[in-house]
Amino acid sequence: MSSTLPLHVLRVAGALAIATTLAACQTNTVGTPSSADGNALVQNPAMQGAAQSKVNQNPDSKDDQQSSALSMDMSGRHEYQLENGLKIVVKEDHRAPVAMTQIWYRVGSTDEPLDKGGLSHLLEHMMFKGTSNVSSDDYERLIAKFGGVNNAFTSYDYTGYYELFPANRMPLALELEADRMKNLIFDDKEFTKEHQVVMEERRQRTDDNPLAKAYESFRLLALPDSPKGESVIGPMSELESITLPELKEWYKTWYAPNNATLVIVGDVDPTEVLAQVKRYFGDLKPSNLPKRPAVSQKGFRGYQQVESEQAVQVPVLLMGYNVPSLVTAGTANEKQAYALSLAQDVLDGGLSARLESRLIREQGLLTTVGTSYDLLDRGDGLFLIQATPREGVSLEQAQQAILSEIEKLKTDPIAADEISRAKTNTVTGLVYAQDSMEGQARMIGSLQSIGLDDRLLAELPAKLDGVKISDIQAASKKYLVKDNLTVMHVIPPTEQASKEKASTKQVSQKTVSKNK
Repeated sequence: MSSTLPLHVLRVAGALAIATTLAACQTNTVGTPSSADGNALVQNPAMQGAAQSKVNQNPDSKDDQQSSALSMDMSGRHEYQLENGLKIVVKEDHRAPVAMTQIWYRVGSTDEPLDKGGLSHLLEHMMFKGTSNVSSDDYERLIAKFGGVNNAFTSYDYTGYYELFPANRMPLALELEADRMKNLIFDDKEFTKEHQVVMEERRQRTDDNPLAKAYESFRLLALPDSPKGESVIGPMSELESITLPELKEWYKTWYAPNNATLVIVGDVDPTEVLAQVKRYFGDLKPSNLPKRPAVSQKGFRGYQQVESEQAVQVPVLLMGYNVPSLVTAGTANEKQAYALSLAQDVLDGGLSARLESRLIREQGLLTTVGTSYDLLDRGDGLFLIQATPREGVSLEQAQQAILSEIEKLKTDPIAADEISRAKTNTVTGLVYAQDSMEGQARMIGSLQSIGLDDRLLAELPAKLDGVKISDIQAASKKYLVKDNLTVMHVIPPTEQASKEKASTKQVSQKTVSKNK
């Protein structure tokens, strides 16, 4: 099992979030874990590092309207919908004789009951344990026999499954996915086994990872009213309480053609694909789907700061502003979301970006710093900053230095090349993310699953070009304020606590030795 990323290459802050926001599972030994999806814009380091140019003294001059000169290729895209509600998106890509098949269910950890965190991820594991038609062993043999690769992933907003086959074996992938959409068997022994596997994942990814534990607590504090405050894998106590009948009911409720998007990218003919999809999925019955919980989070609740003692080697600073995504901002305020995305890149878009150049290299206050902002998200999110102060620098000093740079962002002139780099980074990141068939499929599926049309990516360069420096500063003044900020100081254990922990460990080891 491995944790992987989705639509972006998240830097320091984003990497921290992975353990709690996405669970990706390798279910077949044939392939290696892919770069899973996620929900934020890709920041491409290869496109970063341009030298600073002269400051643009006029915030709304033509210089800050420079075009990215990049575009998204939407050619070869076809969309269909079956009578049972299944949406199909086919993207032709004839560079290699293979086809990527992905099915996305619009259900994830945000949909789970308050006391049953982890249902979606546990069901994802059970989906590989056989159907009434194809046993688990036969499923794995079929994947291996025909040179396939398969995997699955669970996020806040969706659960996805995929197969990569030679193009002529694409119907096999459709047959397997249609079969397990409705014919999954729930064996007691397999459930017990996978239940333990998932709990062990929880222990490895979070319970035994001090920074992940801190981040989990941080999200609960920063997103108290949103289901995205919880981790995708769920608290251990809730995981332990999940029963097999509850898992069956979850499957019955959400796994249906009218709650799924089928994405196929590769060396395929759209007409033939549609015929095969109708053959395998056409007779499946739709379900009466429940209404999904809202994922909004009221901000501006007042400044919050806490201290979290964890078994970390060095102190870590976590800062998060409550902000809207493109979805929650709405059409009337979408420019605010685009402006926040560019603000994030101005602060942390490579070696020449402000936080890196000023706080690490010039002032020597930090050893690491990273930011993340999820523009393409189903609900409200966080403008997240994570930093590690240099030895001799306190967390409070690091925090004040970062806040100072954020204040400068609101008022000081922004160089034309900073804006140009930010726009270029965003678009090129998305372009590179779609270089592979898997990347294209993930982009389409993730956006469709959160209620966005993936074709909006074609409009993205123009949307970003329409954002002025004054828009970036206005969005920063509105959202990046103290009244909207949550801060956590993650500190190593005190000396006494460390001694007690070491003593307890020694006693435990002695006890184990005696029992052998």
